[in-house]
Amino acid sequence: MVEERAAAFTKRSIKTSAKLEGLHIAFSMLDLTTLEGRDTPGKVMTLCHKAMHPAHERYGVSPVAAVCVYPNLVSAAKAFLRGSPVKVASVATCFPSGLSALQTKLDDTRTALDAGADEIDMVIDRGAFLRGEHALVHDEIAAVKSLCGDVHLKVILETGELVTYDNVRAASMLAMRAGADFIKTSTGKVSPAATLPVTLVMLEAIRQFFFTTGIRIGMKPAGGIRTAKQALQYLVMVRETLGDDWLTPELFRIGASTLANDILMQIAKSSDGNYQSGDYFSLS
Repeated sequence: MVEERAAAFTKRSIKTSAKLEGLHIAFSMLDLTTLEGRDTPGKVMTLCHKAMHPAHERYGVSPVAAVCVYPNLVSAAKAFLRGSPVKVASVATCFPSGLSALQTKLDDTRTALDAGADEIDMVIDRGAFLRGEHALVHDEIAAVKSLCGDVHLKVILETGELVTYDNVRAASMLAMRAGADFIKTSTGKVSPAATLPVTLVMLEAIRQFFFTTGIRIGMKPAGGIRTAKQALQYLVMVRETLGDDWLTPELFRIGASTLANDILMQIAKSSDGNYQSGDYFSLS
């Protein structure tokens, strides 16, 4: 039933001004991401420039929500983004595996926080979760959230390794109870990453948590969302599952490294009536 309902969102038709508005909203929700072993301050500088100045001003495209980098590059991103509304998110807790001692994970998180990270994207220990050690996973999330304080914590479930929708829902509820401000599908390093059915399961968990506690938790699908058409499908699903209150970067993000340019090309097409060449948009 989850897959059937999720498939229905791929059949919605959004055109003209509604499509253009949706594209602008989707772009404002992006976490532009670079998480490669060859990342350098220079690459981060280029990404930050794109985050702040994504397209010619005639298109009226707002900056993205955040730039996501490794902890050792947070200070560089903060310097390049100074004075802008773009936040700096940092992965932590021994991303992407999460397979390390809790103290090491906390030290990793502290490095990012000390450098000025506005948001932390942590990974859970999927092995522990699948072994049924839910209390351990809960306590690690709670310890990281305690360290973060007011800094928003996104908890990455790595749904591609959780095997079943029941596990995805259970992990979502566990993360929210432990203090997550956002729940996030994937690291982008495992396939499958974000999918519409998995995201729908997580959105339903967020809705149940809100009805139970009155607390709004954010959602971030990440990995595998490459086209503007896909991004709009996610927005429709969020609106119909959680309502308009979640259609804001404060409660919904899309983690992406390649999606931005397709959205920009579609905005140019909707505005000018013809496609711009991909050469008009930077690759990072």
